[in-house]
Amino acid sequence: METVNEYDSPMYNEAVGQFDRVAKLMGLDDNVSDRLRVPQKALVVSFPFRHDTYTDVETIFGYRVQHLTTMGPTKGGIRYAPDVDLGEVSALAMFMTWKCAIVGVPFGGAKGGVRINPMELSRAELQRVTRRFTMEIINAIGPETDIPAPDLGTNEQVMAWLMDTYSQHVGHAVPAVVTGKPPALGGSVARREATGRGLMFLLPQAARAIDLNPEGATVAVHGFGNVGRYAALAGQQMGAKVVAVSDISGAIYNPDGLDTESVGKWVDENRYLEGYHYADFLDGNDVFALDVDVLVPAAIQNVIRKDNAPDVKAKLIIEGANNPTTLEADDMLRERGVLIVPDILANAGGVTVSYFEWVQDVQKYFWTENEVVARLREIMTRAFDDVHGIAEQEHVDMRTAALIKGIRRVADAKLVRGIFP
Repeated sequence: METVNEYDSPMYNEAVGQFDRVAKLMGLDDNVSDRLRVPQKALVVSFPFRHDTYTDVETIFGYRVQHLTTMGPTKGGIRYAPDVDLGEVSALAMFMTWKCAIVGVPFGGAKGGVRINPMELSRAELQRVTRRFTMEIINAIGPETDIPAPDLGTNEQVMAWLMDTYSQHVGHAVPAVVTGKPPALGGSVARREATGRGLMFLLPQAARAIDLNPEGATVAVHGFGNVGRYAALAGQQMGAKVVAVSDISGAIYNPDGLDTESVGKWVDENRYLEGYHYADFLDGNDVFALDVDVLVPAAIQNVIRKDNAPDVKAKLIIEGANNPTTLEADDMLRERGVLIVPDILANAGGVTVSYFEWVQDVQKYFWTENEVVARLREIMTRAFDDVHGIAEQEHVDMRTAALIKGIRRVADAKLVRGIFP
């Protein structure tokens, strides 16, 4: 089956390329393979957006894609970015399907996006965009059908507005319609830190797999948003030495180790890393070439490419962002013996704690932070062991092994349910 033109984009083609390669390796039935290459549902909307000036009304495009509805409700973030398109959202929805299956969360993959730059919006403008977009997709979402969450360019407040808009429409509060919302509205404690913390739970296991001592291992983190910041903080708390972090303003580097709490406070007060006094300031992309043991790409997709992969000196890459390594770079790094813990495993802590939040909202019974963290650690470490076991048994890399686990679980469910009618 050829790629459908509606979804055609570099990121979608890369996602399908990964799937095709693994499906062929698995000997997956062509009928199942063809069905999983394209989303089951894709909604494209456009709507008017009024700026604060009252003179400008802009037409905005938004998307909500549900890749797979076989496993239960669909789950996935909503991103606000100026370059969002249907192909990107579809690719991310596909990745979410595999991610949920890998950690055993009973969701299918979904993703949403609005093509707008949130950095250029006032708070009032951001709220108007969110509430109108929610109304445009309101028939596609719901606690038993599709549950949004934060992603690039969105946060707890955006989820609160989305939840409130949905609740106003149905006439009663529905906390379970979104995850990643503030605890005051039924959000789970430790949700904000979940992706970064879950990622670092895998560091000891991954380090042991390459005979690296995680205690004192040097770490560089590309990106200092929710994922990168809490990965850096968790890494330091676990005894690793975080020597560099970066954001859109550049990177800071201290070979003796950064005080990640101090860096976090600086960003809270000054928004960007630039100007932080206790480290050298570098170009953001210099992070990839630093002589460190562990590299954590935790910002955006396709940042490790064939042009900069030869500069990477890290022995271990743990992917915090979605699809940060291109297929060409992935091959080049693996040929050099670099262990890559793929995004669909490494950053699954976010959707895992989102699942916890949804369960708590549905049951109206909330867990302590210690319970959330303990259950997250258990699921993430078990998933790593499963994937690593498949990698050794099948003699494949971790990304392929993770996809084998995820695709196999989804294919089994498809086959058991059969075809309607």
